[in-house]
Amino acid sequence: MQRHAEGALSNPSAVGLVAVIIAATDGEPRALTVQVGSQAKGRSDGLPAGPLVPEHPTLERGLRAWVERQTHQRLGYVEQLYTFGDRDRQGDDAGGLHSLSVAYLALVREVRTGGLAEASWRNWYRYLPWEDWREGRPESLGEIETKLLAWAEQATDPKLRRRREDRLGLTFGLCGGAWNEERVLERYELLFEAGLIPEAQGQCGEASESDLAITGQPMALDHRRVLATAIGRLRGKIKYRPVVFELMPPTFTLFQLQRTVEALSGTNLHKQNFRRLVAQQGLVEETDDVTSGATGRPARLVRFRREVLLERPAPGFRLRPARRPA
Repeated sequence: MQRHAEGALSNPSAVGLVAVIIAATDGEPRALTVQVGSQAKGRSDGLPAGPLVPEHPTLERGLRAWVERQTHQRLGYVEQLYTFGDRDRQGDDAGGLHSLSVAYLALVREVRTGGLAEASWRNWYRYLPWEDWREGRPESLGEIETKLLAWAEQATDPKLRRRREDRLGLTFGLCGGAWNEERVLERYELLFEAGLIPEAQGQCGEASESDLAITGQPMALDHRRVLATAIGRLRGKIKYRPVVFELMPPTFTLFQLQRTVEALSGTNLHKQNFRRLVAQQGLVEETDDVTSGATGRPARLVRFRREVLLERPAPGFRLRPARRPA
């Protein structure tokens, strides 16, 4: 199984298929990862991937086949995310050639990986810790911002320095800018350009505890960039499409729904405003069941109203955080 994944990622002439498979479990956003590389060169966390081969009638069919082979995870909702084709994106093995990979975003409900040692579910903030504002401003941002400001000051050309400062404002909310939770990819790419993450130096091994808390766990090849692209896409999409319900069980509580939206967006939401929006949008309907086995007052279980897809042009969760990042 790993032999196929390695071949797909080391052949610079192949068209690769990469899957960002997302679940939300117990209020945490999770990404399905596999081990990439060899014992000789070292192994790293990566995303399920494989080459497009003649027996695959379509790109999506090929993707589903590779994912099931490597992780035993069946895919439901899938959408094409982006095509990555930058030179040297596969590292030294690419020999300076372009390597084309078509990435997909898949939303699933987490299932066990069937005892596969190479496949595991990981909290996506393990890889991008600065994106999680649910408990306030991430501690890692202090050191990151100090280094980014120093990087901007290193530019000897005043115009270049100004452009860097403008980008810091657009991405990290520095220099008079504002934080936008959807700019996940832009933040990652800026950190890469500034040389502040291991991938910028060609390193993708296990991070130390101190590095893990600041710049996150590296991933093989450019897979952390692919993951950042998927997170940004999903954060934007939940505002105008009810895709979050692809991650929910058939019935759930409003509290569970709010925790899932907060996990994906990386922000806390005002409880009453959230419930008011859900009601106004007609996103859910009550069932006759309540939670059982929990302490406190039982909560009413609800389910997604699929009719809303026909009733509204853009049903989703357009909510401001309960507490704006400062």
